[in-house]
Amino acid sequence: MKAVEVDDLCFSYRNGRVLVGVSFTVEAGEILGVIGPNSAGKTTLLRLLSRILIAEAGTISLFGRDLNALTKREVARTVAVVPQEFQVAFSFTVEQVVAMGRYPHARGIGLETAEDHQTTERAMDETGTAHLAAKYLDQLSSGEKQRVVIARALAQHPRLLLLDEPTAHLDLSHQVEILGLLKRLKSEGGLTIILVSHDLNAAAAVSDRLVLLKEGTVLTAGLPEEVMRPEILERAYGCSVWIDTDPETGKIRILPRL
Repeated sequence: MKAVEVDDLCFSYRNGRVLVGVSFTVEAGEILGVIGPNSAGKTTLLRLLSRILIAEAGTISLFGRDLNALTKREVARTVAVVPQEFQVAFSFTVEQVVAMGRYPHARGIGLETAEDHQTTERAMDETGTAHLAAKYLDQLSSGEKQRVVIARALAQHPRLLLLDEPTAHLDLSHQVEILGLLKRLKSEGGLTIILVSHDLNAAAAVSDRLVLLKEGTVLTAGLPEEVMRPEILERAYGCSVWIDTDPETGKIRILPRL
């Protein structure tokens, strides 16, 4: 089943066109990595997929339904977003932040159900943040905070998870932690995931397929080994790269040629 179908998508800001004729599909239960240089339109694409922005042309379908035909609550019950930066106006505990993800399922103001509590606890268990429940968000490390924000998204019980640079500003151990979590969410929960990343090695390691954007268009799309080719990456990024395959994992490794 197609989880996402994007057809001939176009979008412009006041200062010019950002996306032009973008088309791709995502299978249910698949991890799609969206890569490309700065200003390629990656974050804008995520905003269109979550309907924060509205496309000026083209269509987006989620699980067979036109995104624009869904109500705001239906969108929130289908799509969860992990932004590049997450801030709250007041000091909340981890449990309170994760519970915010239940808002699309709320049945009344301030009326949390047993299901809400169970879903919140399960989201914290899945992300390894249950032991942090009573801590305040501003007391956490960057890696802990990122897992909490993912837990909040999971509490929405979405069918599609969108992540904007999920490993940015994290040290190596926390990067491995987050990428491992995404792979488990896909393999164990069947969650469909689209992630934007500047880290080509991370994107290649965790994604089933890749979409490479350049100047608002799809330069190429396919399996990581099809997209991560020297001539393609050099065309996209304008620099020479070195690529090989890890003999133990079979994963692609990319380095710039200095």
